[in-house]
Amino acid sequence: ILIRHGQSEANKLGLFAGHSDFDLTELGFLQAELTARTIAEQYKIDKVYASDLKRAFNTGKALSDLCGVEIIPCAELREIYAGEWEATSCEELPQKYVADFSVWFNDIGNSTPTQGESVSSLARRIENIIQSIANQNVGKTVAIVTHGTPIKAIQAIVEKGDISQMKNIPWATNASFSVLEYDNRIWSFSKIGVDAHLKGFITKLPNNI
Repeated sequence: ILIRHGQSEANKLGLFAGHSDFDLTELGFLQAELTARTIAEQYKIDKVYASDLKRAFNTGKALSDLCGVEIIPCAELREIYAGEWEATSCEELPQKYVADFSVWFNDIGNSTPTQGESVSSLARRIENIIQSIANQNVGKTVAIVTHGTPIKAIQAIVEKGDISQMKNIPWATNASFSVLEYDNRIWSFSKIGVDAHLKGFITKLPNNI
């Protein structure tokens, strides 16, 4: 079960967070609880893995506490390292980093935040850790709490076969979840971007990202 973190302080302030360690907002904690309840009602979760950044870890903790299972912090599940874009206003990025941001906005799979981690490097990192988690948990159902860019990358790889197609994948909403199945070394999504349980509390990234 692939989960994006709830609304973070960076989301609320319109900042590009990257590795900057913003926590959840009050709404983000509520979203995490709503998602935890929904997943717990539908699945028997054996273990929770979460990015060690507060916004993801605390989203995962809501689920691990509810299910009474272990939560494992995992730095490999972090958002992209954004270099000079870290904690910068999303409104400023197109003006301050014209060339690099243009590639991000129009062809994200081939982009690199200024002095940061390339999206292709992020995709390899995320693909490797999810494969490793699957190998360690054969026959189990685990939750993986991560961030917007990792989810977009994995969805492009599984559905389209290549991160060059990330530009055609919508951003996951806060605290939405997708169900990623692993069977006989084949990955497939059975559910994508589930967020109806959040009802009036759905939040998403701005259109300029």
